[in-house]
Amino acid sequence: MYIWESSDWPHFRWNAQQLLNPLGDAHLKQGRLLGKMMHLGFELRLEAELVAVTEEAVKTSEIEGERLDPASVRSSVARRLGVPGAALGPEDRRIEGIVAMMLDATGQLDTPLTRERLYEWQAALFPTGYSGLRKVKTGGWRDDADGPMRVISGPVGHEKLHYQAPPAERVDAEMEALLSWLNEPLTIDGILHAAIAHLWFVTIHPFDDGNGRIARALAERSLARSEQSPQRFYSLAGEIRRERPAYYASLEATQKGDLDITQRLLWFIECVSKAIDAAEVGCADVLRKADFWQRHTGITLNQRQRKVLNRFLDGFEGKLTARKWAALAKCSMPTAQRDIKELIDQGVLTRNEGGSKNTSYSLAAV
Repeated sequence: MYIWESSDWPHFRWNAQQLLNPLGDAHLKQGRLLGKMMHLGFELRLEAELVAVTEEAVKTSEIEGERLDPASVRSSVARRLGVPGAALGPEDRRIEGIVAMMLDATGQLDTPLTRERLYEWQAALFPTGYSGLRKVKTGGWRDDADGPMRVISGPVGHEKLHYQAPPAERVDAEMEALLSWLNEPLTIDGILHAAIAHLWFVTIHPFDDGNGRIARALAERSLARSEQSPQRFYSLAGEIRRERPAYYASLEATQKGDLDITQRLLWFIECVSKAIDAAEVGCADVLRKADFWQRHTGITLNQRQRKVLNRFLDGFEGKLTARKWAALAKCSMPTAQRDIKELIDQGVLTRNEGGSKNTSYSLAAV
């Protein structure tokens, strides 16, 4: 029996006492990360969001076996977030679709979720109407024209059935109930809400394809609502991708169990906690940059100096030399040398050891 066959479906239950400590730990990390982000300036917050949303788009597709070019994804996200100078690559319809869907999920928190909005999300994932060589039904719920919706693995003739979704004739009523719940004010913890939203949606499996990506977008929406911010600074899909086998094993065990979903919630809470840990590492460069500018708030810099220092803080290959400075700032060598000398005199840069032809510079130690 699958959980959707239970007479109590979808009345999930859990042991709140078991969740108390891990949930408290996750919220502590969540609050610490969000606190750090809120102390950043607007541009650096935008940069941190760009990192997180790019990872989310790349990894949520990777979970489904679709590999996207990270540079193209970053460019698409940058265009939509309005990050200056970061949107460099050409547009790709598949990438534009996944990014548009994700940012609509977390950026339009006051807009009710409707079946039409979900139809648009799913259609955005398949702009050509195909997934590889297979035609995908878009603009409506699945119809099971080719048989029951099943999740299987293995070679033809030796398939393993992992899950079978409710029949198509039940989908409309099931989704009405879920959408109604998703549009209500949050009455339970935000992380638990995200976990339930994800589980409930993938259990119904309402679309012909794209269910996993939309389920993860709904989870991100719940987290954004609970944080009262459309900006995302950590990637749930990034952590799920790192633990893909455990993700599917936990999901399968839950869908074949009863409506006590305590173990699934524990797994999800840990996933969120690890995603925040990963974000702390991923945003280290942004935080380092913020710390640098905070320490040098009293120094007057010209536009060239600010531009090159930002590029240096972002990290680039090789050492910082006067020749590289001139190339980045688009100025003459004498101007580059003058800019560098001013920064040395102000204690921002320091000269590395080496001969005159190999002179390079580093940020001065704190």
